[in-house]
Amino acid sequence: MLIAVNTRLLIKNRIDGTGWFINETLKRITRDHPEHKFVFFFDRQFSNDFIFSDNITARVIHPQARHPFLWYWWFEYSLTRALKKLKPDIFISPDGFLPLSIKIPCIPVIHDLNFFHRPNDLPRMVRNYYNRYFPKFAEKATRIITVSEYSRKDIAESYDIDTDIIDVVYNGADKIFKPATEIEKNETKKRFFSGKDYFVYAGSLHPRKNISALLQAFEDFKKETGSDMKLVLAGETLFITPGMKKKLKHMNYSNDVILTGRVSTEDMRLIISSATVMTFVSHYEGFGIPVLESMQCGVPVIASNVTSIPEVAGVAALYINPGKPETILEAMKKITKDIKLRENLIKKGFVQSRNFSWEKTAKALWNSVEKVLSCES
Repeated sequence: MLIAVNTRLLIKNRIDGTGWFINETLKRITRDHPEHKFVFFFDRQFSNDFIFSDNITARVIHPQARHPFLWYWWFEYSLTRALKKLKPDIFISPDGFLPLSIKIPCIPVIHDLNFFHRPNDLPRMVRNYYNRYFPKFAEKATRIITVSEYSRKDIAESYDIDTDIIDVVYNGADKIFKPATEIEKNETKKRFFSGKDYFVYAGSLHPRKNISALLQAFEDFKKETGSDMKLVLAGETLFITPGMKKKLKHMNYSNDVILTGRVSTEDMRLIISSATVMTFVSHYEGFGIPVLESMQCGVPVIASNVTSIPEVAGVAALYINPGKPETILEAMKKITKDIKLRENLIKKGFVQSRNFSWEKTAKALWNSVEKVLSCES
């Protein structure tokens, strides 16, 4: 079989959540299935690190697709032309976008519908594009993959799609995310955070991540407890909004809030595994990989009680209502005071995290591919 894959989000040193899904699943699938040929389509010069095995051919097609107009051009013209010439047996698109005019079987991975439920979190042109075309992509799909049961039901209800054609393929977390030694913890705190204990959030500072409420809860925590703990926001700062900037500017304890920016995977592992608590208080998530990474690292989690997050964290989190910052504050006070609670959450986290792995993700994705191929043969 000849399998074409949209790999435009595999950019060296710039991989995000969707990029990790692409990287980790394709690495395993291509190596485990040497009997098939794969063609990876990039929109720019690629790293050979992403050519995982000898059965992969890479092609670069232009333009670089990083804007709604260029998305349309890349998928509807450049990629469509290339696919019509290639004539693959199936096309897989791990970021959910599809060329609408091709007639080959297609599997998009629609991770979530955050743009549908929270459109104002995105720039106008981006949200308009997503909400215009993703219903078309879902209708076009032979099968759809998503990353949680929550998203499966959400896609089915929002787009009137039969759940029978939607497969849940959970995310995993890199095995590098494991508990830090006491030496590593002390060195990490000294290196990054003046030797202080800290709460951590990992991920982009997107509005739906509820960072403003987290900042307010941290401010109140400092006022009420007199603690010298810090709050570390570890991840891409691209989506910092004027509201977040204003909040930071007017905080009494803004000097205790540390923004790391993008860091290496190893540094992220050290930052998460050396934290006192992970604070993951999003309004909306399709999965929530940092929750899983924290559980693997032996770090207790404060998490939102909405969307997919309880599905990932199970009984291994202290839940809050993301719409009520006071519940974040109470959880911060409780989890820092109650040692037995922390130990219990850590133990449960290790157990819960075993339900997920990139090996399981890759096998589940391949099962979906086989469903499509068996129907077409």
